[in-house]
Amino acid sequence: MKQNMVHWADVTAHRIIHQKGDKDIYTIAAGITPSGVVHIGNFREIMTNELVKRALEYRGKKVRFIYSWDDFDVFRKVPVDLPKQDILKASLRKPIVDVIDPRGLTDSYARGNEIPIEDVVHKLGIHPEFIYQHSQYRAGHYAEQIKFALEHTDEIKDILNVHREHPLTDDWLPISVFSTGTGTDEVSNLTWDGEWGVSYTLKDGTTETQDFREGGNVKLKWRIDWPMRWKYENVDFEPGGKDHSTKGGSFDTGKEIVKLWDHEAPTYIMYDFVSLKGQSGKMSSSKGNVVTVQDVLKVYEPSIARFLFAGPRANAEFCISFDLDVIKIYEDFDKCERVYYGMETLKNEKDTIKNNRTYELSCVNEPSELIPYQPSFRHLTNILLVNELDIDKTISYLENELKNEHDKERLRTRATCAKYWLEHFAPEDFRYTVNTSAQPVPENMQDLFTELAEKLVSKEWTDDELHEEMYVLCTNHSVQHKDFFKEAYKLIISKEKGPRLAAFILQVGRERVARLFKPINTEKQSE
Repeated sequence: MKQNMVHWADVTAHRIIHQKGDKDIYTIAAGITPSGVVHIGNFREIMTNELVKRALEYRGKKVRFIYSWDDFDVFRKVPVDLPKQDILKASLRKPIVDVIDPRGLTDSYARGNEIPIEDVVHKLGIHPEFIYQHSQYRAGHYAEQIKFALEHTDEIKDILNVHREHPLTDDWLPISVFSTGTGTDEVSNLTWDGEWGVSYTLKDGTTETQDFREGGNVKLKWRIDWPMRWKYENVDFEPGGKDHSTKGGSFDTGKEIVKLWDHEAPTYIMYDFVSLKGQSGKMSSSKGNVVTVQDVLKVYEPSIARFLFAGPRANAEFCISFDLDVIKIYEDFDKCERVYYGMETLKNEKDTIKNNRTYELSCVNEPSELIPYQPSFRHLTNILLVNELDIDKTISYLENELKNEHDKERLRTRATCAKYWLEHFAPEDFRYTVNTSAQPVPENMQDLFTELAEKLVSKEWTDDELHEEMYVLCTNHSVQHKDFFKEAYKLIISKEKGPRLAAFILQVGRERVARLFKPINTEKQSE
């Protein structure tokens, strides 16, 4: 098999194999603290792993994709857009998994943020193995690793202090503890007995002791927890955001700490932020200015949602758009698809190879044998508007173009996205409603529109034939073309411009437009 090395995912897969050796199975990892809504920016980590997974599989490798929910992290901040703010504030400093779901939909706040992602990723062809860190810790699975870290506290401190302005205190330990009584991490005087027990003091002066072999509420601090899991899960690849990738950041310290376990850090790449076009700064769950994967799939069909991530390099920032850019993105994807199936060509072979690899990585499943049906997004918006946003009527209008059930499914999916876009994001001047009754016509154009109305119902027209006929009529009736077109749009949709007129008339229906073009009696109208 010729190894494709044009796409960044393939370059990364090659690096993994080169650095980690030829293995029976490679483990790739991602994860997040479910402290708020998992938005499309967070989703980039999942998608980065998914694309690298595909690239490894392309090379005949087996891949285990694990996704950790860091739901044993502390609940630090209450997002501003949630109900029951007082109850949530009372839960600060508890593990996220122990905080109630303020919406009352699940058994915990963490679970309420996890389920939406778990329910949606399969629609994009992504199937990770989800790991819940609160279960791992409370079941005692990490007891040996916790003890190992405690035994190497001095070495860990030395690694961390290299990048700290103020050295860690003499009594610092690489663990944090949630009280068995209060449930929070608000404890002091944390000590380790040299074996399996840790003790600490509560705010009221009382003390507690926990044996972390029995699970409970002892966990490693983040900068130690991350490299520990690289060792525990034998992780070969894990990407990280800009915040983890800075000099002295958690990856820098992690790759040194993991050596204490006689292990090497995974192959690593940095991924950049995803922002919303027109919004400054990165998305933040705590501020409530987020776009979710579900939001994106309301406008972009799944393969195009993947295409948004497969196109740019992982370390390049990009914006999610919901404005008129949506039309261009659909057109770009359709062109990418046509090139893949040899229906269109690019200027050089390198561009073609990159295009084709991007398309393969964008597909939810394997590319089909034949090119799928490509309903133009712009064309769909017009047909939907003509049919008062009725999806079934829109599908019926295009039914003769469908070859199979896959085509019909894509048409319905794309029409549903187009309808949502029209209802929520299309500019006001883009939307229109077809008039139901005739409107007054300027006197100098009445004969022209009367004749055009008669011609419309006299025969079947192609849009090119009709376009030419309208120019002939304008010349015959001494009407300026621009004046005619402006008036025609006003008669059909009460706007001075719209879609290409000839094709638009045929979409609306010749008989329907003919009724709108028959001039009403302007004298009676004025009486």
